[in-house]
Amino acid sequence: MPLPPTIFKYEAFTTRSLLNLKAQSVYYGSPRNFNDPYDCAITASIADPMPDELQRMRDHYLNAPNVPGDVKLELSKLPIAEFKAQMVKSARQALSITRETFLDKNGVTCFSERNDDLLMWAHYGGQYKGFCLEFRTAYEPFKQLRSVKYVKQMPQIRVDSMIVEKKFDQIIDLYCTKSEAWAYEKEWRGIHQTAGTLYTYESSALKAVYFGPDIELGALEIICLILSGQNPEVEFWRSFRSPTEFRVQFEKFTYTSYAEAKRKGLK
Repeated sequence: MPLPPTIFKYEAFTTRSLLNLKAQSVYYGSPRNFNDPYDCAITASIADPMPDELQRMRDHYLNAPNVPGDVKLELSKLPIAEFKAQMVKSARQALSITRETFLDKNGVTCFSERNDDLLMWAHYGGQYKGFCLEFRTAYEPFKQLRSVKYVKQMPQIRVDSMIVEKKFDQIIDLYCTKSEAWAYEKEWRGIHQTAGTLYTYESSALKAVYFGPDIELGALEIICLILSGQNPEVEFWRSFRSPTEFRVQFEKFTYTSYAEAKRKGLK
């Protein structure tokens, strides 16, 4: 799936979100704190290896220069059923270790293709009192985002492609796979090797800010003041609930016009 030209990040109005905004940074948090218990913690099953796949794996080890000769001899005599059991057992253990290591060490940051979804504003936008940032994906780290796949069933891993072809994308895909129940999020995510990391982006990467329908005017003013001082080109959008559809709609404004209206007592 091609990366969209811009992507959205919902934020609650908190001290941390304001500090990140001031630092022009996105935070890569631990996936252990996510609200989906399966997120980055999927226990993928091992696809039952076919006879030709088992033979490919056996041949791979028999021809590998770093495998000792006595091991190759033992492997060549091993019944195919035992070889299969060993491969599947080893793969399961490796997946378990990899999953736990990822959960303990890596950081993840999440974005959406949409900025007008009611559930997204409720769950991640501070119950309509927060804000939503729009980033240009031509800049780092946004150009590295991966789309989330939404599936009905747990994925399966093919062992032979990992061992013989060194294809590990199917492992990385596990960290970007979620249940269909979350499909409304239309999520893209960034992955960092270290949890708790702040990644600074260029000022021009931030295109716009969308304020929640119920954001307090004082909170809106604080955000406008922060961004007007360090990114005068950023767009500001007020939002309101659509009277005809179940979504949020937006209206563009400038901080200058807002400040003038406030001075005149119109805000």
